[in-house]
Amino acid sequence: MKTTVIALALVMLFGCKQQQQQNQVANAPSQPQQTTVATDMSPEQLGQLGAQIKKDPSRAHDLLSAHGLDDQSFEKAIRKITQDPVASKRYAAAYKAAS
Repeated sequence: MKTTVIALALVMLFGCKQQQQQNQVANAPSQPQQTTVATDMSPEQLGQLGAQIKKDPSRAHDLLSAHGLDDQSFEKAIRKITQDPVASKRYAAAYKAAS
């Protein structure tokens, strides 16, 4: 179960990332994009955020930005959670509750 939820979150993240990269190529900014520093979010907060992204993938960038995250920092936070079985269960429960 936890593997499925985490895999789903990563698939959504990569899908949003690909769409965002396509938009960046089309809009070609004149300055390099800045990377946002990741915040220390709990597994529950990340689970809720993952569920929000699943519900509305077109707002993924806005949702991540509102929490001080970008694609890379969200992915890094998810990977950190997957290394801890207890945190993974907390993430999965929050994700399921928010879905």
